[in-house]
Amino acid sequence: MAIVKPIQRRSIVDSVVDRLQSEIASGSWPVGTRIPTEAELTESFGVSRPSVREAVRSVAQLGLLETRQGDGTYVIASDATEVALRRALVVADAREVLAVRRALDVLAAREAALHRDDVDIAALREELQRRRTAIDRNDVDAFADHDVAFHVGVAAASHNRLLVGIYASFDASLKHSVAQNSCLSNNADPSTVDLHEQLLHAIEAADPEAATSAALGVLDQTERSLDG
Repeated sequence: MAIVKPIQRRSIVDSVVDRLQSEIASGSWPVGTRIPTEAELTESFGVSRPSVREAVRSVAQLGLLETRQGDGTYVIASDATEVALRRALVVADAREVLAVRRALDVLAAREAALHRDDVDIAALREELQRRRTAIDRNDVDAFADHDVAFHVGVAAASHNRLLVGIYASFDASLKHSVAQNSCLSNNADPSTVDLHEQLLHAIEAADPEAATSAALGVLDQTERSLDG
């Protein structure tokens, strides 16, 4: 009998955790909003304050909530899996990230060449132009932003929602990697033959083999910058 109460209490906390995550995932509590107070949640869920407090703490540990002293608890992310991946990427070695990108970028390039539409091509061309402008201005941060946006755009052009979600999770890590290892940060001249341009042309031409080759070429350039 001594173990009944802990099991029951844990079950209640788990139920509250599920309810909190459901409110976040459904968009009822969008990222950036403050969730109801502990007292309001206690009344709404019909459970004790300690159960609510522990559940909120658990969801905060998942990276979805943040408690701000004297201000309340805010939603800071909507997908626990994405948060976990971001955390892993932050501490991952640059070569580990590059190895994973070899698989993903090839898939994204191939699928983009097969499924892209005119809207996708226009978006990719715009990001590439902004990337060029950042190079001209020697703006490392803007270069990283638009370089990553271009690659996320390639994934978006695949029209594979799962692939797009994975790239979105890579976003912050990729920006850091690009900023640290770009031609600008290494004081090197950008290649006269930009493989990003080749990648765009291959996708626009609906040529999956050429797109795959260009995507691998971009990553080869990145790997050489790590060796340098």
